[in-house]
Amino acid sequence: MSNPLASKALNLQHLLAISDLNRPNIEFLLDLGEKYLDLSVQKGPAIKILAGKTLINLFFENSTRTEKSFELAGRRLGADVISMAIARSSVAKGETLLDTAATLNAMNPDLLVIRHGASGAPALLAQKVSCPVINAGDGTHEHPTQALLDALTLRNRLGQLDGLRVAICGDILHSRVARSNVQLLNILGCEVRLVGPTTLLPADADRWGVEVFHDMQSGLKGCDVIMMLRLQLERMAGSFVPSKREYFHFYGLDRTKLDYAKPDALVMHPGPMNRGVEISSDIADDPDVSLITRQVETGVAMRMAILHGLADANPGGVS
Repeated sequence: MSNPLASKALNLQHLLAISDLNRPNIEFLLDLGEKYLDLSVQKGPAIKILAGKTLINLFFENSTRTEKSFELAGRRLGADVISMAIARSSVAKGETLLDTAATLNAMNPDLLVIRHGASGAPALLAQKVSCPVINAGDGTHEHPTQALLDALTLRNRLGQLDGLRVAICGDILHSRVARSNVQLLNILGCEVRLVGPTTLLPADADRWGVEVFHDMQSGLKGCDVIMMLRLQLERMAGSFVPSKREYFHFYGLDRTKLDYAKPDALVMHPGPMNRGVEISSDIADDPDVSLITRQVETGVAMRMAILHGLADANPGGVS
């Protein structure tokens, strides 16, 4: 499974944003992720690409799917995985991110995954450590590994992404997932739409290379894929929606709104879901329509590919 072409094919020091990637990089990672989707390969005892290497997971924000999938991905590749408990670390005592970076760098890790509430924190960390840094979500900026696993989920189900019409719906203003997916899907030849209330759409959304809609009926018309987003109440300082009930009435995905899309449209959600707020349970749990569980399964394979690719591309660390 070791890929001697990885360093040439990827040519990447860090994965901080989708803008770090070109189409060949993306397709290389998706191809590698496709191989790891095979559980017999993923769990095979011979797959120890990262044996003798150390992966540090540094999560300043709560996470279940992303943190655990990186931890599992690292272990399945044979890495020594350290997941930092921030609440019990020196950060809780007032240590700055730069001091944390210096401490971690002194431990000589081979790969570092970070999630942080401040946009740009992974990029700052990448300037201070000598190993590849992977952005696992920073503020409202980006979440590149989520976008990659979403693309792999769609490619595995549909075969190709070129020409797909994808609607990203809901709280786009606060969504790093939306920002990364818009960029990645545009690179891969999709037609991307943003659907949401004016209060939850960025002021510059019309310059993202997308079509912008304010109602679900026109926004979902003719769509192949509907990507619902969580209403991120923890990032809202004011009143962005009148109530959760009213939000669901206008923008929550139910059977009536699903019928606005193509008859065979697929539904995605990066999680965690607020059932009855942005999506109804009967859609979220319908295996004929929903790819949500598949996104979680694909997350491990995609993150194995990312760790593998970056480790091969930077065998002696980054300069």
